[in-house]
Amino acid sequence: MAKRSPARARAKRSVHDSAETRQRLIAAARDLFADRGFARVTVRDICAEASANVAAVSYHFGDKLGLYREIVGEAIDVLKQTSMISTDTVPGASAEERLRHYVRTFLPRLANPSDETQWIGKLMNHEMADPTPIATWIFEEAIMPRLMHLRDIIAELLDSDRDDPLVMRCVASVQAQCLFYRADPFKAAVANWPPADDASVAAVADHIVAFSLAGIAAARCAPGGMQRTQQ
Repeated sequence: MAKRSPARARAKRSVHDSAETRQRLIAAARDLFADRGFARVTVRDICAEASANVAAVSYHFGDKLGLYREIVGEAIDVLKQTSMISTDTVPGASAEERLRHYVRTFLPRLANPSDETQWIGKLMNHEMADPTPIATWIFEEAIMPRLMHLRDIIAELLDSDRDDPLVMRCVASVQAQCLFYRADPFKAAVANWPPADDASVAAVADHIVAFSLAGIAAARCAPGGMQRTQQ
């Protein structure tokens, strides 16, 4: 059997080393961006953490934003899976059943994220506080589809057109209740709250659904509400 030439062996090692370096850069950048946000992390910070040459980011990703896009892409893939679970209901389910499924599946991922996905919440917090040039991409890919699903549910509950301003106000009310229970280091540090065990989260989810259904019904019947939905 012919022996592998030294040149081919070196080329294979080079490809392997390059792939390893790329993965180290991604791992280091994921942690740093989640901890500090995009603006407070430099290419030198990332390369020092990854034990890589400063030219490696340019070689593999073009620039810091290219590397950030790679990290955010991972987050979006996970958020899409969450959205898929939250919006995937049995065919023919009523609007009330779809709302209940949405809250019961979405809330636990906010209130009690797994250790593997906690970095995503931290990354999104930085993005919301200090949006980067790819903020629109994040919103359109990871957030808008979920909001549009909720919009369709609420429009049906209101027996209203989806473009009725009341619909999006109700969407905001449902989302705000869920987001209030999002895992928050500050609340956990000062008050050890909110509780994140499964039973507590399930009870909160049922409360949000009941409260939202009652609120949507009241909004529909409020002065001007029926007239708005019938226009």
